[in-house]
Amino acid sequence: MTTTDTIAVDQFVDAPPSRVWRTLTDPELHARWWVPGDIAATVGHRFHLQMPGWGAVPCEVVEVVPEQKLVYTFNETWTLTWRLAAEGRGTRLLFEHSGFDLDQKSERDAFNRMGPGWRDKVLPQLARTAAEPAG
Repeated sequence: MTTTDTIAVDQFVDAPPSRVWRTLTDPELHARWWVPGDIAATVGHRFHLQMPGWGAVPCEVVEVVPEQKLVYTFNETWTLTWRLAAEGRGTRLLFEHSGFDLDQKSERDAFNRMGPGWRDKVLPQLARTAAEPAG
């Protein structure tokens, strides 16, 4: 039996869901908080994220609920799920990175490395980018 696990991060963003959604789905904004890629909020859209050290990682959008939920595959085995919920004048962003095969050392290492990366670096950068005044 394969043991899988998920990284889950709960991040408050001081911006409305519409702004957070744009930050997640606009390629220019996406490159500012994470990495470049030709992302689009269209089910079936295939795109690549340019990951340092990994190169172009193939992704495919599998679910879109505008301003509420974006789900896409990341490489052949992982799935990234972004859920947005209005909270006061901001947005509660619930993120999940799932599909880690903890029986494989490389996947276990990635899980242990990526959890703090998402929590301490990537999602806070997304929150800062989304909260910047629109320009």
